[in-house]
Amino acid sequence: MDAGNIIQYQDIVLAGDKLTESQLGELINCIDLKTLSSAANKITRQFQGSKVDIEQLANIKKNFCSEDCVFCGQSAFFNSGNEGYQLLPAEEIVKTAKKARDEGAESYCLVAAWREPSDTDFLKVCDIITKIRDQVGISLECSLGFLTNEQAKKLKELGVKRYNHNLETARSKFSQICTTHTYQDRLDTLHIARNAGLELCTGGIIGMGETREQRLELISELSRLEPEEVTINLLVAIPGTPLELQTPISFEEILRVFAVTRFALPKSIIKISGGREVHLEDSGEELLLSGANGIISSGYLTLSGNPMNKDLEMIKNIKLEA
Repeated sequence: MDAGNIIQYQDIVLAGDKLTESQLGELINCIDLKTLSSAANKITRQFQGSKVDIEQLANIKKNFCSEDCVFCGQSAFFNSGNEGYQLLPAEEIVKTAKKARDEGAESYCLVAAWREPSDTDFLKVCDIITKIRDQVGISLECSLGFLTNEQAKKLKELGVKRYNHNLETARSKFSQICTTHTYQDRLDTLHIARNAGLELCTGGIIGMGETREQRLELISELSRLEPEEVTINLLVAIPGTPLELQTPISFEEILRVFAVTRFALPKSIIKISGGREVHLEDSGEELLLSGANGIISSGYLTLSGNPMNKDLEMIKNIKLEA
């Protein structure tokens, strides 16, 4: 695939039309990464402008998860050495939400390490959401595992904007990543959230030993879902998990995924998520000019991240807006 074909596909997207999975496959396998990157950036600027979406996370319940996802240091199946805690007090989470707002984060996502919330824990989360809504005034997102229809409707009623539930990987790879639930379980949860009126945030982790074709498979699934936000994580191999010796993915492959995801989803926020500070020497500058238009700052679920001021400076350096 030459530069002319890439520009042709860029123009199709700029005109408001969707590419086929076959066309996305040509892009992800192209040799000319410079043109691919430039075209993805042009699409980003037309549909997203120059603003970078900055999010912070709150790990409100850490470790002891009943699921066996092989990448995860919070799974009860593996001895990762991470210290855990049960659901944090509302006052503590409100305090960190205020800090995130004051530092310049646009959204705040409440994340809990469990398969699904119990009735008791869900009521506690609802109390946390209410307190943040009333006392902080920041856009709220949640990642609470599997939901019932009633729970999803309640989150919408409380003012939660977006629900995060990652697909993690391609359907054809999923059984090698998790055996305690299915890929369809994850899709069902996304449909429950959408039907309740919540915006969707979903994505996955790259670098878990999947093929390039499986990365394309994931991108194609995301394209069908049309989520408002896509999170792309870069595997950080955590000691004690089955993927602790996994070879890191190359930057070229990372760039392909971000750029082609932008071709597939021009209107979605595409966020560089976990692993950014570990695998990217520039903390994401090049990817923010190759299709991405969002970051998670100040740390992840089990990993520390860049402080907000460093990320704000990084965004300024590439002449984008925070």
